[in-house]
Amino acid sequence: MTNQMLTNIHPKAKIGKNVIIEPFATVYEDVVIGDNCWIASNAVIMDGARIGNNCKIFPGAIISAESQDLKYNGEYATTEIGENTTIREYVTIHKGTSDKKTTIVGSNCLLMSYVHVAHDCIIGDNVVIANLVQLAGHVFVGNWVIIEGTAAIQQFVSIGEHSFIAGGSLVRKNVPPYVKAAREPLSYIGVNTIGLRRRGFNDQQIINIEDIYRVIYVQNSNMTTALRVAELEIPVSDEKEVVLEFIRNSTKGIMRGLS
Repeated sequence: MTNQMLTNIHPKAKIGKNVIIEPFATVYEDVVIGDNCWIASNAVIMDGARIGNNCKIFPGAIISAESQDLKYNGEYATTEIGENTTIREYVTIHKGTSDKKTTIVGSNCLLMSYVHVAHDCIIGDNVVIANLVQLAGHVFVGNWVIIEGTAAIQQFVSIGEHSFIAGGSLVRKNVPPYVKAAREPLSYIGVNTIGLRRRGFNDQQIINIEDIYRVIYVQNSNMTTALRVAELEIPVSDEKEVVLEFIRNSTKGIMRGLS
């Protein structure tokens, strides 16, 4: 750990083994930092931060600041960062509110420069969020999602696992699992085949997913009908259950299909 004279580390903060905290970083009292982390100069780790092992936090990042939600009334809340996650320059991650009491960024994630993660967001594992992406409050991001730069995600939106969102997208509706999303308004543009193959999905699994979305987005314009047809005509598979469960639970509605 670096020279205390050049940093502002509260003596009650819990710092793990082999942690490097560079000069001019600030660590508040109610903070837990795991082993083998690196905290760069001018990073600020505020009350409620819980940072896992082997994380890297770059200059100017602010972790666990109070929510900007006008309903926030000082209630106790945390920010949890999983292991092996990298948070680049000037990322801001706000702690939770009375809704979930926490904001979570999973393990093995990469948040690139100037990303904002608002209160009560839940981000899964192995997620990549590129520069300048903005997540409003209460957003859910599933495992293995990639969001390209300058996208903006509206509050309460859910993004399904293994999906890909193109740069500059405005995400106002839920994005189902395994898909690619682009255009304005945001639309289904196909299955994320390349990403799925990289993660070990076999040909049959990808065919299952393509069959499901052919029914949902190509053959049927009415979602109620599409779900009924998918239930009856698409063979049982784990991928089918993941997709249909996501859509059934999407009270905010899902993004549109090809037009």
